[in-house]
Amino acid sequence: MGRPALAGAHRRLRFLEQALDELPSFERQETQMPTGTVKKIVSERGFGFIAAEDGKEFFFHKSGTEGDFDALQGGEKVAFEIEVSPKGPRARSVRTL
Repeated sequence: MGRPALAGAHRRLRFLEQALDELPSFERQETQMPTGTVKKIVSERGFGFIAAEDGKEFFFHKSGTEGDFDALQGGEKVAFEIEVSPKGPRARSVRTL
């Protein structure tokens, strides 16, 4: 990268730093996790599906549960986070409510 390109990058960086400094500061707020109902469990394969309250359906793996995956039977109300996976969005940090 030549000097003119570096100078432009430095100007953009200063601009972004100033913009961040001007943003209002907010107290840290706890975000609401999506909730839904466990729709189906495939215990022998270690995964299941959640029907979210907004109508979307999410896959989850037993490694993405907080608690005992084997205790889930279907019908439980759960809260979860959504992550991007190579096969599309999926639930993680699944915990019963």
